Amino acid sequence: QVQLVESGGGLVQPGGSLRLSCSASGTLIDVLAMGWYRQAPGNQRELVATITKDGSTTYADSVKGRYTISNNNFKNSVYLQMNSLKPEDTAVYYCNANIQRVFSPPQNYWGQGTQVTVSS
Repeated sequence: QVQLVESGGGLVQPGGSLRLSCSASGTLIDVLAMGWYRQAPGNQRELVATITKDGSTTYADSVKGRYTISNNNFKNSVYLQMNSLKPEDTAVYYCNANIQRVFSPPQNYWGQGTQVTVSS
């Protein structure tokens, strides 16, 4: 089994910052890529940022320059530093990981989600 455990969500005022963390654990061989997605009420889940094992990153246009994704391969972890937060960033943020397990092709796994609320 593989588990993704997220932490770091909460309530913050506009212009504030939060840092999300996510760690993968379980019977895995390699974490090929990790990322963050978010889903606001009434909206579809959307990509926020991704990072590959070798450090290549992608960002949604809406968060470029404000969010920074990073990883720690030794800890099978990914982080999302969110600065200059806006009310429209309010959503449930989900961690995603593309993981290689024994005798299985790489598969995507999801965390349980962590709420981020930006409000004054």
